[in-house]
Amino acid sequence: LRASKLAGLTQVPVIIRVGDNSMAKLELAIIENLQREDLNSVERARAFLKLAHEFKFTHVQIGQKMGKSREYVSNTLRILTLPEEILTALSEGKISEGHSRPLMMLSDHPEEQNVLFKEIIVKRISVREAERIARKIAHEKIRNKDYIPDPELLEIEGRLRETLGTRVHIEKKNNGGKITIDFFSPDDLRGILDLIKSNESKSPSDMLDRFVSTEHIEIPKAGEATTIQEEVALADDRSRDEIKKAEEDADLYNIQNFSL
Repeated sequence: LRASKLAGLTQVPVIIRVGDNSMAKLELAIIENLQREDLNSVERARAFLKLAHEFKFTHVQIGQKMGKSREYVSNTLRILTLPEEILTALSEGKISEGHSRPLMMLSDHPEEQNVLFKEIIVKRISVREAERIARKIAHEKIRNKDYIPDPELLEIEGRLRETLGTRVHIEKKNNGGKITIDFFSPDDLRGILDLIKSNESKSPSDMLDRFVSTEHIEIPKAGEATTIQEEVALADDRSRDEIKKAEEDADLYNIQNFSL
């Protein structure tokens, strides 16, 4: 047999002969692929998954073979929980690995996750800004354990999003509060007034999609060539120490550890 693909990585021919030594050779080939400097995070995650499923390695064992911690392996594997469209953009360099964290914070809010994904590409949102937006969207999850979100406010927020076709955030304070409504052009403001008067429902990404269409902004599709890799790299505005700490953080994607 000839293994032509290893977990979606660049093709590496491996001759597999009958016998106990064949699996060891396949394992070695996967690990050698993982040593490549140009490997992206999605390829790395799929290779880790192959080692875990086919060779029954624990995250600790994979980390030992790679000279990494268990937390690094676990955090890398979590990337694969993202929708395929986002994984494709990540593997093609259209968003950075740092952007995967705030996107995963919205795993329970798929519509909002999709809107943030589009905004990262269209508006070139930095990692820090994407995290700030994700924290605001998921505010009901990042309070302390005794906090009980107001179901009426959450319902009103959801209905406003559907009516206006854009992101809406309601912040309640001791005395009153405020409503934040995203818009992308002056025309959107008048459109918001018109929509408030109507009963028409909109997708949460409707306003963003209309802006993209009007301004003739193209969101790169899977497989399309792109020239924004350098901009994406610049958009990861975290320091090297912050990136290193994030890779080894056992609670990297635990939203309860974030505060507003």
